[in-house]
This record gives sequence, C-alpha cells and structure tokens, in this order.
Amino acid sequence: MERGYSRRSALTALGAGSAVALSGCLAGSNSDSGSGPTIRISGGVGPLPMVQVWADIYTDERDVEIDVSGGGTGVGVSDVLNEQVDVAMMGRGPEEAELEQGLVATAMLIDTVVGTINVNNPVYDELREHGLTQDELAAIFSKEITNWNEVVEPDVDEPIFVYGRSDSSAAYQKWGEFLGGYTESELEDMADGNFDGDQQVAQAINNDTHAISLNNINYVYDFNTGDLEMNIRPVPLDRDGNGTLASEEDFYDTRDDFLTAVEDGRYPSPPARDMYLAANGEFDDAAADFVEWVLTEGQQYVRENGYAPIGDEKLEKQREILAEAS
Repeated sequence: MERGYSRRSALTALGAGSAVALSGCLAGSNSDSGSGPTIRISGGVGPLPMVQVWADIYTDERDVEIDVSGGGTGVGVSDVLNEQVDVAMMGRGPEEAELEQGLVATAMLIDTVVGTINVNNPVYDELREHGLTQDELAAIFSKEITNWNEVVEPDVDEPIFVYGRSDSSAAYQKWGEFLGGYTESELEDMADGNFDGDQQVAQAINNDTHAISLNNINYVYDFNTGDLEMNIRPVPLDRDGNGTLASEEDFYDTRDDFLTAVEDGRYPSPPARDMYLAANGEFDDAAADFVEWVLTEGQQYVRENGYAPIGDEKLEKQREILAEAS
C-alpha cells in the first residue's frame, strides 16, 4: 500500500478522473502482499479523503491493508450489498430500501456543501455583503431567476449560469433537499451544464465569472492554510432574510470559522450532513476494528482535515450500532 496518501492527493486523484485502485476486490479479503487481511472500501467522494487519511494512519502500525476507492455513494452501496467490498462510504444516511436489503450504517463525521461563485462575479461584493436567502438560491437553481440583477440592487444586466452534477452525488441530493425538495435529476435537468464530480465543478466555477454551483467545502478552502483558494468563493447564506449578514451569519472567510458554524448549528442541515460507513448485514472482524477506531481515536483527525466531528453523545450511539452489527 502506498504511504503518505494525504487528503490533498485524494482530491487530486479524483480531479484527474481516477480513483484509488481496489486491488483487493477480485482477490478476496486476504492481501497477497502480507499475512494480514485487506479491508476493501468504496463509495462517496465526499468522505473519501478523510477515510483515506484514516486508512493511512490506521495501517501504519497494524498488519492490515485498506484499499479505498471513490465512485459515489450509490456505487459504494451497490458494491457492499453485492459483496464486492467490505465497507461502503456514504455521503448521506441509508435509505429505507437499502436498510431492507440489510445495509447497516454508522455515522462518522459531518461534511457540508455550500453554494459557490467566482470571486470576479460582477456582483460578488454585494453577494459577500448581503448573502442570498434559501428561497433566492432555490429560485436560481430552478431557473426562476436567471439574471444577477434580480438578487442585487446594482444596475447590472448579467446572466446567471447554473452548473450541476452529472454523477450520483449525495452532496447534490442534500443540496436539492435544502433548496426545497428537488431531486438530483430535477436539478440536473434545470442546470445549464453538469459535471462529473466536485473537482470538475470547482474548475468550472474557477473559470466562469457568471456561474453558480455547489461544492463540498474541501474544494473551496486550501488544505494547508484553511483559507479560500483559487477564484472559488462560497455564497454566504442570509438565514434570517433581512438582506444583510448578521455577525453570527458571517463565517465564510476561513475553513475553521465555517466548521465552527457547522458544529454550532449556525449553518443548516441540510446541506450540512452526516457521513457514514456501512456494511452488508454486519461488519466483519477487520472492518469492525477499523470502524471502531474511526469512532474513537480516529475522531481527533477530523477537524484538521476539513470536516466537523460528530458530538460525543451521537458517537456513543454509533458505537452501539457498530457493536450490534459486528
């Protein structure tokens, strides 16, 4: 297993359209390169960087290999239910139909998506000062609002280009819920263009001064500094609808401030969302040990890698779920 696989390298690999190889998928649960087992994990792009960081730390001092691949939450669920992998990463909670098929899941961290625009957007300064309400965002993504002069006072006449996701994305699903209950396919049909994955969406926003989309925050803030990067900027949310950002609503300048707002509940859920690790019926011994570590020692690495940890009470509940499914 390649060492030193950082969260940033996971993002880069995904941006290039590749995934971490699932070398153990066809070989079974025992690794050919050593005596220990191989834990096979696939699924959501949102949790993948953190799971890869956990995997690297966990395997450094243990006789176990962990192979991690992306593909999306739907892919992970399909893989695990078809016994192609041992664990699925999920950017959303399990659906009733999945539970009926035997899926069991434990929450592991909190991630979120945010509306994104280009820093050179013709009304960026006004949007940064006043934000957009949930209703305004819904109207933009549903194409009821198509010009930036419909959401700001300045005398501008500039079109809005809405970009969405063409892949199976839990982030997009949660964004649709936040906007009022739109499905992924409905949002995709209304968008001016759709892209396969967060990295491609981020690049599109980076290059288009008139566009708006959504991104997981790990594609908005720089990994090393936690500051805003490239030309991508978050769209502040005017939650009380009074046309300006109150001090408690203004937390977008750094990743740390944003994550604090997520933990405090000042940024809503959705689009903030729990992310999960799931198994088919039960977690086998090696996978259960890894997930238990994630829910205990592994939590100390969450915040520094751009996610929000879940609370102690909820963590204890997840450990109970794991014990019952092991």
